Amino acid sequence: MPKVTCDLTISLDGYSAGLNQSEDRPFGDDGGDGWGSRLHAWFEDPDERQLQMDKLAQTKAFIMGRNMFGPVRGEWDRQWNGWWGDNPPYHAPVFVLTHHPREPQPMEGGTTFHFVTDGIEAAFKLAREAAGDGNISIHGGATTVNQYLKAGLIDELRLRIVPITLGAGTRLFEGVPALDLEQVESRTGNGFTHLTYRVNR
Repeated sequence: MPKVTCDLTISLDGYSAGLNQSEDRPFGDDGGDGWGSRLHAWFEDPDERQLQMDKLAQTKAFIMGRNMFGPVRGEWDRQWNGWWGDNPPYHAPVFVLTHHPREPQPMEGGTTFHFVTDGIEAAFKLAREAAGDGNISIHGGATTVNQYLKAGLIDELRLRIVPITLGAGTRLFEGVPALDLEQVESRTGNGFTHLTYRVNR
């Protein structure tokens, strides 16, 4: 059965990014260089990276917040096509939540960014249509994931927990009502623990 998943790396105290995010420091005060060098050090592990790529291949549509897409605020006053270069890793439709309209942005490799101004339900409907019988990923950041958790639209949480604390920033579960989670997988890697939970409704 197709699933709606969330795959997120967080600090031990639940933050996916620190304060003071900017174009030069997209993860803000993240305990490292601002580019996730500590939060996302797991990506240097070839086995973990391959597992992540395999999961991306099972995902046929993605939803992300505008803050994850890029640093541009307000009206689209300049061209910005995401942090990932000309060939983003998604290779599928990506629906970006925003308050400001913009034409779809096709990229190399099959990724097209679509900009949705009608809210999370509208983006979810478009993603479901695009995904067909494939998975949908609520891809981040934490604020967007929290909105979909509150709406009861996520089936599975895949959390990579890194043993650092940030103390402040963008936090998973902020403002989310109590959830009934069932642990379905636990795996320890080099500098992280990967936990998968089914969200029972």
